[in-house]
Amino acid sequence: MGARTGEEYLKGLRATSREIWLGGEKVDNVVDHPEFTQAAHAMASWYDLQFEHPDELLIPDPETGEQINISHMIPRSKDDLNRRAVGLTRMSELSMGVMGRLPDYMNVTFAGFAGNPSDWRGADQENEQGCANIVEFQKRLRRHDLSLTHTIVHPVTDKVKDNDFQTNKVPLHKVGETKDSIIVRGARLLATLAPYADEQTVYPATPLPPGANEYALAFTVAMDAPGLVFLCRDSGLRPNADPIDAPFSTRFDEQDALCIFDNVEIPKRNFFINGSLEVYNQVMGRSSWWPNIMQQTTIRALTKLEFAYGLLVRMAEAVNDTSERTIEMLGEVLGYIEVTRNAILLSELNASAWESGGVYPEARALHPMRALLPDWFVRVNDIIKTVGSHNLLAAASHGAFENPRINALMNEFQPGANGMSADTRSAVYRLAWDFTGSLLGSRNELYERNYLTSAKTNRMNSHRVHSEANRQRGNELVDKVLADARGL
Repeated sequence: MGARTGEEYLKGLRATSREIWLGGEKVDNVVDHPEFTQAAHAMASWYDLQFEHPDELLIPDPETGEQINISHMIPRSKDDLNRRAVGLTRMSELSMGVMGRLPDYMNVTFAGFAGNPSDWRGADQENEQGCANIVEFQKRLRRHDLSLTHTIVHPVTDKVKDNDFQTNKVPLHKVGETKDSIIVRGARLLATLAPYADEQTVYPATPLPPGANEYALAFTVAMDAPGLVFLCRDSGLRPNADPIDAPFSTRFDEQDALCIFDNVEIPKRNFFINGSLEVYNQVMGRSSWWPNIMQQTTIRALTKLEFAYGLLVRMAEAVNDTSERTIEMLGEVLGYIEVTRNAILLSELNASAWESGGVYPEARALHPMRALLPDWFVRVNDIIKTVGSHNLLAAASHGAFENPRINALMNEFQPGANGMSADTRSAVYRLAWDFTGSLLGSRNELYERNYLTSAKTNRMNSHRVHSEANRQRGNELVDKVLADARGL
């Protein structure tokens, strides 16, 4: 079939019955439900985007020739990486990076898995079937242009006891088996994009302890599988708001959900790992997955930072704020942008081929971003609130300006500086509030804090796993100083 249009995507959502809960309501039709419809249509816009910019966003399937989204590409050269970067940038601009789990995220993820499948086989070829399954799934994913959600984190119920997998039945685990299926039970999170996905995927995150083989699972399953339950958080969408007043909250809440598997039957052909603890614990660390996906996620972050900088400049212009404090903070955000851009460019410049022939960005250039970006996004939100100050809470709505009396009063008592109209000034500050302070803005700050695990975890992993090159160079320099000192 190849790339889908937005209309085809929405038709697919309407055709499946899934168990989606919002509060006490079971939502049968997310496309037309007032709390979901805007984001569903925003997703449809993502699918339409590939036909609006086919030169950037569509490529031929390497086997069938049908047109597929560029995020399904398994890069084979630096030119491929650069071309994909152009497409990923275009897609991130749909929501200015606010929607972190648009389909291209999972598309790039599984292209990375399938592009280096030997990592999934295991040392003794124990997972040969799972390896074959993930390659076949990636073909189906790209040829049917599916939208995926994923869950990789075990719920926290008791931090003292959660790691005792021998007695803990809360995390997702195997409970039975038939000739053609595995039956699973338990919970996982965080199923971002769940209401708008075609399938639910599961793959490893943190390693499991010895003996936890029944928890070592990775697979995909259709969203309408019996027993698959999604409990959504409160919606950040504002169904009746004017888009000028809330440009993000009227369209771009991708949702998050607790995913419960209530004895769900998963076809064996859909399993990537079925009880192989060795593969489960090692595949994410040794595979090309994370340097590959970090191109996508760092490009999304760059777009979001660039938007935030542009917004801050506009906010300062609205009140002619040229104070040293504000200018310094603008320069701080600009520094985040340039470091992020440099990391992307360096990772692509130093890209290398893996044994399977896939060419992926350099891990060394991108790994620090996993620790830096969570802190930077929190800081950027703080800067926006500092620069915006009380103006974020005193911006009239677009509807108020339609009243001639209010319009006149606002242009008399709260115009923008240097000829900026009052309604433009209000729109700028309302945009800033929606980006940082609204229910959706607050969710996005929490999301960025934990987007690729916490900054603390990534800093620790950087030292433990990825520091060899820097350690070698550091040792050389320390030894040089000590040797020179002894010679004095």
